[in-house]
Parts: sequence; structure tokens; C-alpha cells
Amino acid sequence: MKIVCIGRNYRAHIEELENIRPKHPVLFIKPDTSILQKKQPFFIPHFTDEIHYEVEVMIKINRIGKHIEQEFAPKYYSQVGLGIDFTARTLQNDLKSKGLPWEKAKAFDGSALIGKWFDKNQFEDINAISFSLKKNDTVVQEGNTSQMLWKIDELISYCSKFFTLKIGDVLFTGTPSGVGPVVEGDVLKGFIKSEEAFLVKIK
Repeated sequence: MKIVCIGRNYRAHIEELENIRPKHPVLFIKPDTSILQKKQPFFIPHFTDEIHYEVEVMIKINRIGKHIEQEFAPKYYSQVGLGIDFTARTLQNDLKSKGLPWEKAKAFDGSALIGKWFDKNQFEDINAISFSLKKNDTVVQEGNTSQMLWKIDELISYCSKFFTLKIGDVLFTGTPSGVGPVVEGDVLKGFIKSEEAFLVKIK
């Protein structure tokens, strides 16, 4: 399985990092080795001392698809979740400044936290799902899928133009504003609406 991630999909996040709004979704890949194992803490990697959290709504692909038309995209997922795209920010900024790929900053071991999955039918509107992240019981990120520049079905269609989507693949759909650093001892909790989707300790 693979993790397909979307960058710069929330206007306020683009502005907070002083990035340029893209004309098309920004795509990058995390390998399966990036998945943080269930109930395990996140260990700050040895190669950096600046890791940022980025909470994101996720979609799990449930059938094989290529060149998927947007109108048929809903058939390709039945579960929605919440996760974190952990990012080595200083390293990422250095790579970006040199025009180099981001993988070392985005795809390292344990960089993808995948939380609880929810049946998409429990949401009245897939494009109006509220979610949030608490750090040490203080809300640090809040978002709603209505704020996405490209909505979930658009993203599935777009990604499938470049990558064959397979059963079990996960799509990270981008993060809202409020990203920030973690330090040893922090506790992160993610919520879809009022339901807890994950809890992870930082070590």
C-alpha cells in the first residue's frame, strides 16, 4: 500500500507558511514504512530537532482505479479517518530552497500517523466534516473539509491520473492552518467532530 499526500490544500495554511497557491494539487508519496504503528509513541528522529504536526482528514481506497472520473470517485472509498503528517520542517525548508524533493522531511519512518476509521455514511456531507487537533489538551488546529481548495472526490480523480489507486491505499487530504512543533512529552489528540480519532505521545 502507499500513502498519497496532498500539500497546500487549505488557503490559510498556504498563507501561514508563505507559500504560493498552486494551480493544481501538490502531490507527494509516503511509503508503508512511514506508518506509525498502532499505540506506539512518535519518536523525534535523530536527524532533526524540529518536527511539526499537520492534522489531516484521510480517505482509504477500497477498489483499484485509474483515470477515475470525479463523478465516480465516491465508489472508491467507504471510510474516512484522521491522521498526522509529521514533518521535519527545517529540513523541508532547506530542501525546498534548493529545489529538491521533500521525501527526507516527509516520508521518514513513523511520519504517518493513521488514526481510527469511520464509515463515511455517518457524515451528512463528506465536504463539511469538522476536525481538530489538541496538543496537551489545548486546541492547536481546527478545520473543515469545506475549506479545501480541492474536495475529496476531486483529489481522488486527480491522483488517479498519475498513480493507480489500489485497495488499502490512503489519501491524506491536506492540513489547515495552525501547524507547529512538538517536543518530548507532548500528547496529541485528534478529533473528527467530537469523536476521538487518535492519541499519540511524543518521545
